[in-house]
Amino acid sequence: MNARTLFATLVATLTATGIAAAAPIDSSTVSGLGVRNIGSAAMSGRIAALAGRREKDGKVTLFVGAASGGVWKSTDSGTSFAPVFDKQPVQSIGAIALDPSNPQNVWVGTGESWTRNSVSIGDGIYKSTDGGENWTNVGLPNSERITRIIVSPADSNTVFACVPGKLWSDSADRGLYRTTDGGAHWSQVLKGTNLSTGCSSVTMDPKDSNVLLAGMWDFRRKGWTFRSGGDGPNAPSGSGLYRSTDGGTTWIPLNAATNGLPKAPWGRVEVAIAPSNNKQVYAFIENTDSALYVSTDGGQTWQQRDRSQRMVWRPFYFSRLVVDPTNDQRLFKMNLNLIVSDDGGKSFSNSGGGSHGDSHDVWIDPTNSKYIVAADDGGLWISYDGGSKWWKSNNLPISQFYHVSVDNKDPYQVYGGLQDNSSWVGDSAYPGGISNQRWENLYGGDGFWVFPDPADPNYAYAEYQGGTIGRVNRKTLEARDIQPKAGYNEKLRWNWNTPIALSPNHPGTIYIGSQFLFRSADHGTTWQRVSPDLTTNDPAKQQQEKSGGITVDNSAAETYTTIYSIAESPKNDKTIWVGTDDGNIQLTRDGGAHWTNVGRDLPGVPSGRWISWVEASRFDPATAYATVDRHSFGDMGTYVYRTTDFGRTWHALVTPQTGGVRGYAHVVRQDPISRNLLYLGTEFGLWMSIDGGQSWAAFKPDSFPAVAVRDLAVQPRDGDLVIATHGRGMWIVDDLTPLRNLSV
Repeated sequence: MNARTLFATLVATLTATGIAAAAPIDSSTVSGLGVRNIGSAAMSGRIAALAGRREKDGKVTLFVGAASGGVWKSTDSGTSFAPVFDKQPVQSIGAIALDPSNPQNVWVGTGESWTRNSVSIGDGIYKSTDGGENWTNVGLPNSERITRIIVSPADSNTVFACVPGKLWSDSADRGLYRTTDGGAHWSQVLKGTNLSTGCSSVTMDPKDSNVLLAGMWDFRRKGWTFRSGGDGPNAPSGSGLYRSTDGGTTWIPLNAATNGLPKAPWGRVEVAIAPSNNKQVYAFIENTDSALYVSTDGGQTWQQRDRSQRMVWRPFYFSRLVVDPTNDQRLFKMNLNLIVSDDGGKSFSNSGGGSHGDSHDVWIDPTNSKYIVAADDGGLWISYDGGSKWWKSNNLPISQFYHVSVDNKDPYQVYGGLQDNSSWVGDSAYPGGISNQRWENLYGGDGFWVFPDPADPNYAYAEYQGGTIGRVNRKTLEARDIQPKAGYNEKLRWNWNTPIALSPNHPGTIYIGSQFLFRSADHGTTWQRVSPDLTTNDPAKQQQEKSGGITVDNSAAETYTTIYSIAESPKNDKTIWVGTDDGNIQLTRDGGAHWTNVGRDLPGVPSGRWISWVEASRFDPATAYATVDRHSFGDMGTYVYRTTDFGRTWHALVTPQTGGVRGYAHVVRQDPISRNLLYLGTEFGLWMSIDGGQSWAAFKPDSFPAVAVRDLAVQPRDGDLVIATHGRGMWIVDDLTPLRNLSV
């Protein structure tokens, strides 16, 4: 008897005995539905950390740390991979280290350190003593993100963890940590000069494990700005470079007083000692004249080397240095394209070849430096010739979807947009399984919303960052720009993840939002502006051109005071709900002629909030659901609300005090058949309620990790739930009928 049959039997038993209406369901019940992954690995996703080892049989063991998709292990040089971290409560990985003295000891630091606007969070450092089969969280629970781990070659119990720390708020739990008892206890051996400065890099002398160099980094992100360093190019910053000669107990700052280093303030700092020559040290230092610095005497004196655009671009996102373990003059620098120097940093050339770009880490085989593994925003790449040519590893399904939609073909197709990997459509089912080849690229850029046009199945709407929407011909892939344009001397504010919504009442009608709501009744050929500015229009949070701190970084990721969610009522086309990133929930009941901000009095929500989703009820125009996301204010709690009176009052369905629900909320969906059946996607997974939100059960079959669920879609004909995860691709729960029968 399979899981579906068992579940159906349980439903029948509970219903017959009257128990279903008396008690909420639990996780084991909803998880009995099962789930299947449909990929794809062709697009893959951002990889933040790598570690490897050449085995005695000649094969390479690789550990891959996905930015939001867990840890993957290969024992056959990357031919195949298996997830080994899926049972842990977080899936964002920042660092991996292998014990040089014991191949069974593996260390993982959770929480990615490439601190773009969409990064997830971690919950400390993990240790495996059986090669990654089992894991134990051994500390640093408040670190949020870890970027480097070093295991001393002299003593397996001595480990250093480099903790940048919390991205969105102050924290004393950041800096360089050391354990001397294998993780049982940790001490903070290097701390920042303020509560926003943490560790960005650490390196150990290969000949003397008592000698270390560490970079410290002052940084902070808010919904509307980011800084690497201080609040401007010349503002004070806690960033610095330090050296220890006693195993990390005491530290000496290396600064402008050290021969050759630049003047403060600094931003992100990266440092690496050449494994084959402990006197050769490289440091990348972000400042007003960012550059690579090289020391040939172990860090006593320095020389400025390369400072080309490829070296200095976006230091917060591209900073890692990796030195060839057999050649102290050969250095890789992560950047938009992977670059390499063969003359000790005097000059660099492109080594990225045909790889995706946006590189973050490199592992070089110390027994054969021609064998190189690279990690970037597009996944994993392997080179057999030292980095001239690259082979894509199309076997890691760690794609980072933002949104999902479905069509009504048979079998239906699934549409979605991916972080830095365009917009795609793939099959929900296919004879023999859904291979990578069954996914088709529709549009470019960072993919977000994608919808099939319900009025013409030969077309689809697709979007990349900043509200750049196109109408795509499915047969020819010809795309036409249909983004509404600004008026004279006007600036439209498009969110990084600009919302698109289709009218559930009028096929061919589409909405898109900047600070204004736009509606088109002719497939985007013309647009009508149907609202005033629906945001707070706070000018202090509209200074994106100044964002970046020391290095200006204005990529639309910090565009703020924007519309973030749009929902037309399926029961009344004049009723439209809009949520904004600065906390407003706006409602019109006359098609846009008049608007009311109905979100001012959400109970239990502190000031500072982002309305991440508004869901118009499928059954009642007066009812709507909303999720509030406060993680950009340092609050990782879950907030979900419902109104039944057009927003005059709101009832809390989930708050941080609600037991059993974890992660800041991204999406809430109401089932189109059973009005009390709700689906909730958070940063740590999927939850379900059969009683209108009074109680919740985690959906966690053995194959489904605690990954971010960013969007959900119900296929109306088949009754399937399609799950868009930000780190593990698309998943499908086939046939919701058993769950609908449980709903009360």
